[in-house]
Amino acid sequence: MEMPDIEAGTVVTDSDSSRRPQDNTATTIPNSGSLEGSSHKTTKTTRFKDDGDDGVVEITLDIQRDSVSIQDVRPVAFDDSGSASAHSGALVSPSSSRGGKLSSKLRQVTNGLKLTNPSKKVPPPTAPKTARKRYDRSKSSAAVALKGLQFVTAKVGNDGWTAVEKRFNHLQVDGMLLRSRFGKCIGMEGSDEFAMQMFDSLARKRGMVKQVLTKEELKDFWEQLGDQGFDNRLQTFFDMVDKNADGRITSEEVKEIIALSASANKLSKIKERADEYTALIMEELDPNNLGYIELEDLEALLLQSPSEAVARSTTTHSSKLSKALSMKLAPSNDTSPLHHHWQEFLYFVEENWKRIWVVTLWLSICIALFVWKFIQYRNRAVFHIMGYCVATAKGAAETLKFNMALVLLPVCRNTITWIRSKTQIGAVVPFNDNINFHKVIAAGVAVGVALHAGAHLTCDFPLLLHASDAKYEPMKPFFGEKRPPNYWWFVKGTAGWTGIVMVVLMSIAFVLAQPWFRRNKLKDSNPLKKMTGFNAFWFTHHLFAIVYALLIVHGTSLYLTKEWYKKSTWMYIAYPVFLYSCERIVRLFRSHDAVKIQKVAVYPGHVLALYMSKPPGFRYRSGQYIFINCGAVSPYEWHPFSITSAPGDNYLSVHIRAKGDWTSRLRTVFSEACRPPTEGESGLLRADLSRGVTDSNARFPKLLIDGPYGAPAQDYREYDVLLLIGLGIGATPLISIVKDVLNHIQREGSVRGTEPGGTGKAKKKPFMTKRVYFYWVTREEGSFEWFRGVMNEVAEKDKGEVIELHNHCSSVYQEGDARSALIVMLQELQHAKKGVDILSGTSVKTHFARPNWRSVFKRVAVNHENQRVGVFYCGEPVLVPQLRQLSADFTHKTNTKFEFHKENF
Repeated sequence: MEMPDIEAGTVVTDSDSSRRPQDNTATTIPNSGSLEGSSHKTTKTTRFKDDGDDGVVEITLDIQRDSVSIQDVRPVAFDDSGSASAHSGALVSPSSSRGGKLSSKLRQVTNGLKLTNPSKKVPPPTAPKTARKRYDRSKSSAAVALKGLQFVTAKVGNDGWTAVEKRFNHLQVDGMLLRSRFGKCIGMEGSDEFAMQMFDSLARKRGMVKQVLTKEELKDFWEQLGDQGFDNRLQTFFDMVDKNADGRITSEEVKEIIALSASANKLSKIKERADEYTALIMEELDPNNLGYIELEDLEALLLQSPSEAVARSTTTHSSKLSKALSMKLAPSNDTSPLHHHWQEFLYFVEENWKRIWVVTLWLSICIALFVWKFIQYRNRAVFHIMGYCVATAKGAAETLKFNMALVLLPVCRNTITWIRSKTQIGAVVPFNDNINFHKVIAAGVAVGVALHAGAHLTCDFPLLLHASDAKYEPMKPFFGEKRPPNYWWFVKGTAGWTGIVMVVLMSIAFVLAQPWFRRNKLKDSNPLKKMTGFNAFWFTHHLFAIVYALLIVHGTSLYLTKEWYKKSTWMYIAYPVFLYSCERIVRLFRSHDAVKIQKVAVYPGHVLALYMSKPPGFRYRSGQYIFINCGAVSPYEWHPFSITSAPGDNYLSVHIRAKGDWTSRLRTVFSEACRPPTEGESGLLRADLSRGVTDSNARFPKLLIDGPYGAPAQDYREYDVLLLIGLGIGATPLISIVKDVLNHIQREGSVRGTEPGGTGKAKKKPFMTKRVYFYWVTREEGSFEWFRGVMNEVAEKDKGEVIELHNHCSSVYQEGDARSALIVMLQELQHAKKGVDILSGTSVKTHFARPNWRSVFKRVAVNHENQRVGVFYCGEPVLVPQLRQLSADFTHKTNTKFEFHKENF
């Protein structure tokens, strides 16, 4: 018969002790008069009920410092009301029928009591602690805390014992699971050190010293970890920290678990400051300086969290959201598949109508040109020799001329920026998709080249070579009196070799522009690895200067067209080539003067921050970007970066993450002129030329800039509410928006405070944005240093709470996971006592794990009914489909309109 462990400190009230114990239970009851004069001697009385036996036995133990002895064993009788009475003097002999069971039971009781009263460590007599306080777990803060300390979560062991057993069968060695494989077996991969600490605590609790588990022992461990009772979870976590099982946690043990939790969550800075945070916890939980904390202290830290007010408001708000949205997001009554697909189609059209009409117009023009030229050649004499091949080749050629002209317009950045900034055309033309449209047109060019070149090379030329003399007669004005002797005659002609060279050059540029080549995603073993990357894309794309020159030559050397006015290739491409050439000339002159570097900071996460002077007349909007050239790295390469300063700032700044060859070399070049930061400064290295602060007054390399250029984020002023979402370095354009909104808040406040009346000048368009939600998700704790100054500035100056900042560190396990429980406690204490977050170092509290984006959209929808919300996202493409879908869902099912914009990242 198995008995649960007994804690020496467990006391049952009189009403509890009078009830009849259940099967397989042990109840410890107080024994009046059991306390002797010595403080090291007590007696405990425990009642047991055996399986299949209605008899109950009461055992009284004499507990001294180093020993436990049986004082009395007697049967207990129950009357009809369930009250118990023990027969005094009825000592049960060990040789009785139940003696064997009692002997086993007594050994377990003795072992359990020895664990809770070790002889090796007896503290000196101190002021007695008050009885364990039972905290109110009905409060909202307690409800939040009770969800914590989960050893089995949505990502750890959620597949149940069956999956754990399957992994055991795979990992076991001779029927035994090694301690080092325990974490992998229960599904806690990536936290081996934490998992082994759990293993040790569970084994210690059971008196096990071996480093392996059988399947039955593993199941026992698993059942304890999966127990959802808060008391059990609290005790399990406490046992992990309490390594010597004395029921007390010392400061050294606290420090060790802080370091362990920090390592599991990849928080190196918290690990480095483990001493400071240990002192913080001991100061909070051990005010009497006893040198240790106990189980009830740990419970107090969880259930009486300093953020109780915050937790209460969050919980209340969540309930309001659920109630408010229960009707708004109710599913439609019509659930037929046809109706569902029809609604999806309508939603798609509503969200993409700008793209649809532009692409439809483009396709219509391409089809019309193809059909027009196809019919034209269908009615010519050459059709009787080459048939539909020549009609197809000429129809494709007409679309090629059109697309080769059109493909340049989406990359005329200055023109597009001017149009979207100065006109209202952006209301019907999706300028944000200019690069995507450029790619679509390039695909149209590829199709046209395949049809045109394929029809000529594989069909037209062979048919002409093998035509009869009678059929060839009408072709003499075009190919000469004498029939072309062979296939090579067509290839070596001007039209032939220019066409082939153009196909080769365009094929190279098209292939190297694909993401897996341009972003250098090929494996190192691939022989094409050295030919890929941004440089390969950049330089091969400039081969199109040769392609356009050859295209004009090719268009004037046609076999079947002799009249100059019918050779229309130059007519198609003249204006786009002229416009693009002007763009490059403007760029050349505008980027001639170098900017002056004012300040440089090198941050964790391989991020370089550059602060530079504004060129004369340089004006921009938040969300726009510039191109940067550094001759010390490469004299020919220009790379785009979002502007992180606000238009009202007296400087220009960018934050660059070293991810490729060029950015890594740029970071290295600037790092050489920097020094370690002084006290109060952030970053790994810094230099401030405006103050003359460098190690040797080193000179920075010269930078050239070109811009600014338009981007989706620049249209944020059109919205009442902004939902800004940035992943990692993708926060850069959004930080500029946050700073610009803050500047407007300050400017409007000063105007209201000082301006008695009108100024006589024409009023500018009012600033529409009244509320900003900024969500920044990053994997690395060091990333928060990038914009620490901005976050502190918002917290200090945004008195009206217009801007709401949310930082999320995705390397930390979600709140509720036992691996992050201590980090959450530390964060609460640090924020309550000092008002500073342990990760960001600002007053903005950091959340753990990724946000629940549906909950974010719900909250915004309820808070801003009948308003337009601009959703601006910059980061990896993986999140785009989810955010776009949520924007569509909440637009159609609530009265809040969400408009999604994605930065090309």
